[in-house]
Parts: sequence; C-alpha cells; structure tokens
Amino acid sequence: MKVRNALLACVRGLALAPLTLAGSITLFTLLVVSVCLIPLGVGVFTTPLLVRTVRAHANQRRLLAATWSDVRIQLPYRPLPADRRSGITGQVELCTFLLKDPATWRDLLWLAVDMIAGFATALLAFVFVPYGIEGFVLAAGVWKPIVDAGGTYWYGFLPIDSLWTALLAVPVGIGFMALGATVSPLLLRGHFQLARAFLDPTPQMALEQRVQRLTETRHDAVDTSAAELRRIERDLHDGAQARLVAMGMSLGTVEALIEKDPAKAKELLAAARTNSAEALAELRDLVRGIHPPVLAERGLGDAVRALALRMAVPVEVDVDLAGRADEPVESAAYFAVSEVLTNAAKHAGASRMWLDVHHTEGMLRITVTDDGRGGAQITPDGGLSGIERRLGTFDGVLAVSSPSGGPTMVTMEIPCTLSAQGAAS
Repeated sequence: MKVRNALLACVRGLALAPLTLAGSITLFTLLVVSVCLIPLGVGVFTTPLLVRTVRAHANQRRLLAATWSDVRIQLPYRPLPADRRSGITGQVELCTFLLKDPATWRDLLWLAVDMIAGFATALLAFVFVPYGIEGFVLAAGVWKPIVDAGGTYWYGFLPIDSLWTALLAVPVGIGFMALGATVSPLLLRGHFQLARAFLDPTPQMALEQRVQRLTETRHDAVDTSAAELRRIERDLHDGAQARLVAMGMSLGTVEALIEKDPAKAKELLAAARTNSAEALAELRDLVRGIHPPVLAERGLGDAVRALALRMAVPVEVDVDLAGRADEPVESAAYFAVSEVLTNAAKHAGASRMWLDVHHTEGMLRITVTDDGRGGAQITPDGGLSGIERRLGTFDGVLAVSSPSGGPTMVTMEIPCTLSAQGAAS
C-alpha cells in the first residue's frame, strides 16, 4: 500500500507540475494585464472572462485536492447578482462586482504562489522515485558512456567514476525510493494544503457566507411555512370541511324526515355516516402529511422503512441510527426522502432504488440511489430545489449526481446530534 501511494503521488506530482507552472503563470499574467487595461476600457470586457477562467482553474485544484489527498477547500465566491443588466453598463457592473470580491484577489495571490511554491512541491513529489530508479540504471552500465563523455558523474552525494562506485548507486537509489515512499504523499498533500491556505474562505468571508445563507434559509423557511399553511387550509376547505358541511345538511334533512319518511331518513343517515368516515380518513391523511404518526412514535428509521414499503418501485433500505434527532430535523429528512423517492418512481423510470440513512460525526447523511435514466438536475422551480430549500433551513445541503443514462444518486446532509433515547436503528 505504501509503495502504491508513493507511485500515485509521483504520477500526480508529474501531472501537477506543468499545470502549476504553465497554467498559473499564464493566468496570472493575463489577469494582471487585463486589470491594468480597465482604464482603457478593454479590461472591462476581458477581466470578467479571465476571473471566471481563474476560478475554474482554482476549482479544478479544489477537486484534485479532495480526490487525491482528501483536502477539502471551500468555495469563497460571492454569488453573482441575479438582476444584472445587459450591455456596457451591465459589463461594467459585473467587472466592478468581481473586483470587489476579496476571493478574486486571493485567487490572484494564489496564482503567484502556485507558480513557484506549488510547482516546487509538485515537482518534489515526483522526483524521488524516478531518481531512485536512476541508481539501478547507472549500475546496469549506463555510467560508463556518461563518465567517458564528461568525467565524474555525481549521483546525489555519490561520485561515480568506476564500476564499483556505480554499484554503490544501487543502495543509494533504494534509499531515494524509500524516502520517496514516505515523502512524496506528504509533499503532494502539502501542495494542496498550500492551495487551501489561499483558496479557502477567511473567517470573515465564511461569516459573510454564513449570514447570507441564514438570511436566505430564513426567507425560504417563511415561504415554505406560508405555502404549507395554504395547502392545509385548501385541503381542509376542499375536503374534510366540505364533507362535514354535507353531513350537517343531511342530518338537518333527517331531522325533518324522521317522522314523515323513516326510510328516506335512514338512507340519509347512511350517507351521513359515509361522509363522516371519509372526512375522518381525509383528516388522518392530512395529519399524516403534516407529521406522520409512525415518525412521531418510532422515529426516522422506521418511518422511512414504512415509506419504502408503500412505494411502487422496490426500495432496499439500510438504516444505521443510534438514536433520535430533533423532531423538526426528522420531519424535514422524512419529507425530503419521500419527495426524492416519489420523483424517482414517477420520472426516472427506475426499476429499483436504494436508501441509506446513517449518522456519523455530527451529520445525518441520507443517500437515495436509483437505476433510472438519469439526467436529474436542480432547477429553480423543480422539486429538488424545494428539497434543497427545506434542508437549508437546518443548514443542510443536497447534492445530485445524475449522468445521462443513470444511475442517479441524491445525497442529503443535515448537521444534528442524536439523543440516546428512542433509538431507531
């Protein structure tokens, strides 16, 4: 495993070296020139394009950091204004907005560091293993034409001028390879740690993002609550209330006919009884839609199991919960799972679904996977966007992986703690 990690770090360092040298130097130079040309008007048009390119370059490094060294680098960028104007005025406003974003200047500073220190760490992550292999190549006879052409050849700290010294290159090469097995993964990780020092949000930027997110989620929570109240009012008005009014009218008619036409009165009583049963069923469905009884009594684990049993598509459920989350969190998670499963059954053409619910490191993680056609996206007015807003009320996040042709994986995370009582595992 250690040799494999060293070889991977070596190859990845080789891939990063030209990316840091050529990519960062080019983008740094172009962006600086573009900013200098803003007073002439040309930079107003080129700067936004180059800033986006730099951010794409930085995001690529974020992706490599996460996948290659498990180093997480957050996004610090301010969201672009939704009401941007078109034309030259809009272009000036966009350029001004991007230049006022502190993340733009931190990206520029990172490019300057990446082209030097980033290149050095990436190159060092690569060189140790190949340099160790060179010792074996020299001992195999390559030392002689080299020495004949230019005299003594220095291999590290070892001067090679004869067969004996060439053979000594083998243990030296083994030493370099052993050093690389230890140092190369650390250097690669150090490369990404260096990038994180500049690309990660500062505490002030993180606080601004947090305030903005809380403001958005507060508005979403208010809108969601208002929409839920309107739904409940509509369901009561169109369903149970209408049946109860009809039942009251039937009972009034029965009161008038009880002596004159007992048979008709019995018929109306039967209809009233039917209306009362249907009204009770609708009230139960309405209450279940607000907060399912099984969720209140048994917890999220049993609630999603019961939900899976009612789905038309087979759902394989795996729940690992050592306790109960707060009631609002359980409710949000339950209805999020319900909507994702329903959407997959209706629109994905799936023949099977998998639901995984577990809690680790203070985070409730839920994954819904289906074998459908794929192509699911988070759109502003789509169902997944509604789920994202629901989870955002609790500082939760939603991620969708749905390539064309499937499979689709929807991952939801909600920060929470579990109580020791009422385990539902």
